[in-house]
Amino acid sequence: MTSSPTSEDTPWPVRTVARKIAEWVDRLGAVWVEGQLAQVTARPGTGTAFIVLRDPAADVSLQLTAPIGLVREGGPAVAEGNRVIVHGKPSFFLGRGTLSLRVDQIRAVGLGELLARIERLRKLLAAEGLFDRSRKRPPPFLPGCIGLITGRASAAERDVVSNATARWPSARFRIEHTATQGALAVPQIVDALGVLDRDPAVDVIVLARGGGSVEDLLPFSDETLCRAVFACRTPVVSAIGHEPDTPLVDHVADVRCSTPTEAGRRLVPDLAEETARIAGLRDRARRALSGWVDREQRLLTALRARPVLADPLRGLEARHDEVERLRTASRAGLERGLDRRATEVEHLRARLTTLGPAATLARGYAVVQRVPAGGADGGSGVAWPVLRSVADVRPGDRLRIRVADGAVPAAVVAEDDAGSTAGPATTLAGTTAPRTRKASGS
Repeated sequence: MTSSPTSEDTPWPVRTVARKIAEWVDRLGAVWVEGQLAQVTARPGTGTAFIVLRDPAADVSLQLTAPIGLVREGGPAVAEGNRVIVHGKPSFFLGRGTLSLRVDQIRAVGLGELLARIERLRKLLAAEGLFDRSRKRPPPFLPGCIGLITGRASAAERDVVSNATARWPSARFRIEHTATQGALAVPQIVDALGVLDRDPAVDVIVLARGGGSVEDLLPFSDETLCRAVFACRTPVVSAIGHEPDTPLVDHVADVRCSTPTEAGRRLVPDLAEETARIAGLRDRARRALSGWVDREQRLLTALRARPVLADPLRGLEARHDEVERLRTASRAGLERGLDRRATEVEHLRARLTTLGPAATLARGYAVVQRVPAGGADGGSGVAWPVLRSVADVRPGDRLRIRVADGAVPAAVVAEDDAGSTAGPATTLAGTTAPRTRKASGS
């Protein structure tokens, strides 16, 4: 039957939509579904039991309805937290508008199937790199605050806290209590991981639970929990079960401890051991320092024993004496050089005196100069010519006769005036006293 299309003007009523959905769901066939029983409600006096079946790997759940007898016949297998396989047919209830699965069979998942499923999940996570050792982070040597996720008042909590505080009394914990088995375990542990990972004071997170069966430890092999541990920025320590128990979270965690007791011992160092180690290191440092000081002391003693340091002034005195000798020799050499040069100067002066005109004049010679016409009598700065021949003068020329102690002016007269026939005669121009050498220097 073809339904007419709907529009804004011709909408369907709610009952029509609900009926069409119910008709479509009713055409679906029966299915087998696997999941974990999150809630089982079977009230006495009723014929129907209500069950919530959740997917362990995702936050998805499905409502189931089953005959009350089927739940009672299942016994312990139909209990919250168990893995089951159910067979049923989807149905849509018009009155409430809800979808549920009406089941007619409930089977508990066997141990072999659980182990096979865990093994398949292990291979998947390993292929994705969740078990890679290169990404594992070592916990701090001494964490300031330890985040602990465990059951309330559990032996695992007591083992972790008591062993840690026994080794390091000042160890601090932030404890988040969660369910450690059953349907609520995984979501509560994931929420607690997020809370502790966001706390900047928490340096390491510990997942702790005591031993149990494979079914009891099944939440710690859940894919959601493994991925949440992998996404943590804070190092995670897994302490689940006993030595043989190896849930998948052990492979994802940064550190795996076989028991909660071992986790308490590995979280913090031992105070007594560290105190003894520090004392030993202090003794070694003291001995090393003492040995070094002794070696340096011996070296300083040997250095001080050397002559240059034992008597440092000896070298200076030797150099001082050498400098004084060199200075005296330099002074003596300089004085000898000056004396030689003074003697040479004196010899040169004597030679110059002997060869000079003054010495010649002192021996009785004279220098006769002709005074040019109009020339002043005396030193006027004019170089008067020296007479070298009687032919250089004529009567009437004025002369200047220079002797040793001065100069005498003279004049040339004719032969007749001089009473001689030898040529022009020189007549003194007067009886003026001889000039001094300084006045006749011209």
